[in-house]
Amino acid sequence: MNIVYKLLIFDWDGTIIDSAARIIASMQKAARDLGQAELTDDAVRNIIGLGLPEAIRVLIPGVDESLIPQLRDRYGYYYLEADDTPTELFDGVEQTLINLKQKGYRLAVATGKSRRGLERVFVQTGLEYLFETSRCADETTSKPHPHMLEEILEETHLSAADAVMIGDTEFDLEMGVRAGMDTIAASYGAHHVDRLTPYNPVLVMHRFTELENWLAQTSRQPS
Repeated sequence: MNIVYKLLIFDWDGTIIDSAARIIASMQKAARDLGQAELTDDAVRNIIGLGLPEAIRVLIPGVDESLIPQLRDRYGYYYLEADDTPTELFDGVEQTLINLKQKGYRLAVATGKSRRGLERVFVQTGLEYLFETSRCADETTSKPHPHMLEEILEETHLSAADAVMIGDTEFDLEMGVRAGMDTIAASYGAHHVDRLTPYNPVLVMHRFTELENWLAQTSRQPS
């Protein structure tokens, strides 16, 4: 293979950081506070990657639209402030990102998080300096619509052929496919690998560190 990717676009939750347990706990508590039916772990895991309004509509079919801002605020309260479920970078993430940056790859984030949430984890992890740009669900169209990828390509003056979308949910991969982009699936995240392979990713990685080796073996480094 002689692929030249100039831009690597990463999902955040479930790809960079192991945050599923906190997302699940925070959403369950938010729904409970507002008198909604109990949400199962699997139901919440299924919507990881969507923007919060879209996620709430899936979790609570027919939800009163006036409740969505309240649920969003309660979820944010728990996730950002009140819930202490630990979140950790997946093994090897920081060093792999540093290595890729040093090799000349441009890095970006396309996430279902809010801008406030992403800025918070950028500070907590100290990784913001590695990423050239980012898009969040509350400032553009939610996944799986390709809008956030199209905006990143426009900002970076690159084409879809120059980039690859890397994520752990079918929403990430569908977004990449709809943008005309190659995709890479992270099998260790929120969605089972069987939900990812139908999108024909060029790589299914079982550990984040596999990405650097695969790029070295199959791709020419960006000039």
